[in-house]
Amino acid sequence: QVQLVESGGGLVQAGGSLRLSCAPSGSISSISSMAWYHQAPGKQRGRVATISNDGTTTYVDSVEGRFTISRDNTKNAVYLQMNSLKPEDTGVYYCNVLQDLGWSGRFMYWGQGTQVTVSS
Repeated sequence: QVQLVESGGGLVQAGGSLRLSCAPSGSISSISSMAWYHQAPGKQRGRVATISNDGTTTYVDSVEGRFTISRDNTKNAVYLQMNSLKPEDTGVYYCNVLQDLGWSGRFMYWGQGTQVTVSS
């Protein structure tokens, strides 16, 4: 079973930066899109950034201009560069890979989550 392995979380002061990385432990074919989700303490998980196969990116308004999602198709890896971090960015970040299985539908892979804590 292929797993997504995340790294890069930690503790940072407000205004600082972190870079999250996510790569699969094995090969994943037919990737449709890749994304990062954020789950703040006591809240539901929500998507913050997505990157499609053609490189098109979308962001939730709260991170637009501060976060940048990118991917390395040779490694099936996805990254999240987080700048100008705010205390409200605190939480667990999960990477997500959507695999297109054609007539079989789609399959979603999830990372184990990495903790980001932003102190004020």
